[in-house]
Order: sequence, then C-alpha cells, then structure tokens
Amino acid sequence: MKNALLLGLCSALAACSSIPDEHADIVIDNAQIIDMHTGEIAANQSLAIRDGIIIQRSNQPLSAQYQSSTFIDAKGQYVMPGLWDMHVHFGGGEKLIEENKQLLPLYLAHGVTTVRDAAADLSESVLSWREQVKQGQLVGPTIFTSGPKLEGKGSIWPGDLEVETTEEMHAAMDLLDTMNVDFIKITDSALTPELYLKAVKEVKKRGYQISGHIPFSLSVTDVSKAGLDAIEHMTYMLKAAAKNEADISAKVASKELTYRTALPIITAQFDESTAREKFTVLASNDTAVVPTLIGGKITAYLDEDNHQQDAFLNYIGKGLKATYQWRVDRANKDTPEQIIQRKARFTKTAQLLPLAQQAGVSIIAGTDAGFLNSFIYPGLSLHQELSIFTDYGLTPLQTLQSATLAGPKFLNKQKQYGALTKGKVADIILLSQNPLTDIRNTKTLSGVISHNTFYDRNALDRLKQQAKAFVANQP
Repeated sequence: MKNALLLGLCSALAACSSIPDEHADIVIDNAQIIDMHTGEIAANQSLAIRDGIIIQRSNQPLSAQYQSSTFIDAKGQYVMPGLWDMHVHFGGGEKLIEENKQLLPLYLAHGVTTVRDAAADLSESVLSWREQVKQGQLVGPTIFTSGPKLEGKGSIWPGDLEVETTEEMHAAMDLLDTMNVDFIKITDSALTPELYLKAVKEVKKRGYQISGHIPFSLSVTDVSKAGLDAIEHMTYMLKAAAKNEADISAKVASKELTYRTALPIITAQFDESTAREKFTVLASNDTAVVPTLIGGKITAYLDEDNHQQDAFLNYIGKGLKATYQWRVDRANKDTPEQIIQRKARFTKTAQLLPLAQQAGVSIIAGTDAGFLNSFIYPGLSLHQELSIFTDYGLTPLQTLQSATLAGPKFLNKQKQYGALTKGKVADIILLSQNPLTDIRNTKTLSGVISHNTFYDRNALDRLKQQAKAFVANQP
C-alpha cells in the first residue's frame, strides 16, 4: 500500500512538472516565417507573445514551454509582419466621424495592422482613436498621424493649418507640438514656394519627419535638398523625370501653366537618363516616395470601369460614398484625348517604380484611401497597390518591403517593427500561400495578430460583416 502511494505521488509530480510554468498570451507553432530583409523563409518556427510583444522565437515548439491564453497551430502557413498603409485619410466633416471610425476594423480585416493618417479635417478624432487603439479600447490598426497639415491661406483642402507669414508658420508648428503628432505634412495649393521651403527647413530643425506634395513651381530635387523626407504621390517623380523640368517650373511660377495643364507636358517630356540622375539625388538626400498608384489607375480607367458594381461599396458609409462624386464628375468631363492622356500618364508614372528602386529611393506603400478619393477602399486597396508594384517591375520581396520596412524606417520605428524577432511588436499576419512567389497571395489571409489579439478567419469576416451591417442600417 505504501509503495502504491509513493508511485502515485511520483506520477502526479511528474505530470505537474510537465505543465509549463511560464505564461504567454499567444503562442504560434509550426510557422514558416518570412524574413522581410532577405526573403528567406524559416520553417518550423514558433513565437511566444506577451502584452503585444514577441518574447521568444524558437525552432522548437513553444507550446510545451508556455501556458498561453491563445494557441495557434500555423500548420506550415506563411507568417510575416503586418502590412502598413502609409497614406490614408479620415475626413468629410463632423457628420462623418462615425463613418470614418467604422473604417478602422476594415484595415485589420485585410491584414493592414498600421496606417499613417496623412491629414484631413478630423484630426481631433484621429488623435483620440490613436490613443484608444493603443489602449485596446478600439479595434483597429495602429495609427500614426500628422494632425492637420501645413498650407497657405485659402487652401482647397479642409482642416488645414493655413499660414502666410513666417510667424504664422511657427505658430502652426507650435500647435502641432502640443498635439504630439507623429510627423508633419505640407501641401501647396495656396502656400507660396518661399514659405514652403522655409517650413520644410523649420520642421527638420524641430526634429520631425516631413512629407507632402511639391509646388510645381519648384524643382523636385531642390525640395529634396531642403529636407523633405517623403514625396506623396508618384506624379511629382514624373515631373522630376521631365527633360525640361526647370522650364515647367518657371512657367508654373509665371502662371503660364497650371498643375493640370502641365501634366501632359511632363508625360511627353519624360527622359530615362534624367529620371535616373534626379532619382539618385533624391536617394542621396534620403527622400522617399509614396507612389499611391491605385488612385491614378482607378481614375485613368473610369471610362472602362465606373466601379458602381464594386462589392466593397457595401462597406462604405453613405456620406463617404457621396464624397467620391467630385473626382468622378471631373473625370467624366475629360475629352477622348484627355482620357488617352490620363491612361498614358498612369502607365508612365508606374514605370518609374523600378527606376526609383534601382536609384536607391525608398518606396513606401500607401494608397490615399479615405474620403474624396473615389473607390480607393480601406484595406483592400493596399493589396491592389502592391499588385501594381509587381506588375510594373518590382520583385515581390521589394514590394513586401515597401509595406513592412519602409514605413517603420520613415517614422524611425525600425527597433519596434519590421521583423518577427524577440522584442518586436507582435503585429503579424498569417497567409496560406507564399507572397514571395506571387504578391497577390497577400490576399490569402487566414489570421491577424494586432494589439495582443488574434483574429482568425471567422473573426476577420465578422469585422467585415459588422461594417456592412453599419452601412445597411444607415437611415
């Protein structure tokens, strides 16, 4: 009897000793992890996550080492950092605050775990959402924001900080300081070229990253030399590639040309050797580009696809859909010749991608998704943008890097993001197919980890269904 009791006690102790005594919130086993820097794929990998941070990576199963609230058997699926959309907008006025807020889960539902808000007229709401997401009080991607952007008096864009003197420019930046913005954006619809350059230089003195549009009356390389960190929209790169950029800038400055009338000229004046020379200057100044090509493609081909049958329209609030109309109306006024020109411009602009890549320009994936920008859908449009990148000459790895490494680099967040290693933020997506063989495999999403929560395929579908139900229930 005594021996039997001893045997039973030993057996119980052995069982207890096999129970892991370390805790993790999420454990992933059997993953194929993609290295975003090299494109190498490591098989049979495991990750342990606690409080949204990777605490261990191993080539042995970690489920035996950690007790976890959530266990994921990846079953050999491809696992990589979440995608970043580095150019989105939330806007349309106070009446559309809730419609904009309802877009946030759609980004996660498509594997976009981080967005960079590039200014509009809902800055206070966006700053609030940034903190709510961070605290786990709101479902959505991590948000980085510029707050309201710098512009001149009488800007065509809503929500801007309008300045026309150096003193007003400094006051605007003081305000942005108090808002704790993540970077600063500048545009040029009403800002004088002189004040634009002063503002860029002052922003850099204050230690911020700055991105924006470029006045057509200034050369792209001069703005780069002044300190602009990122060019928003590839059209400005097309201007830099024009043989007569200086002449175009002078004619815009003298009002002989406008932005729109200059566009056909810069397309016709494209010169590859000029492009390579100018892009090398941009690279030497560490000036990146956010191409936002999907919008140009949509507008260019509106005569062939008016997007009225897009299923994604069911996820977009009525007020936001109404803001799409102005671009549609403008495009519908184009003559047959102008339609040909806009298609040629899109093609030529997209063909700049490999030239910029070869010159060493950092290419940052962003879409322009949000109000005003017709049929550029939150989440989905990033996958469409990435497809354009590979269609026009980037490799799948270079394209993935634009959506996982370039964003953290711009925001100086490389220590926290860009790899699935110990100490990094656990923003993670699981794919059933390899995106390195076909970039469109980023759409084979089976799971997302964001802010210490795992969303499996069913949970991701529920996020979409909730957005659809919100729209369906609108009065």
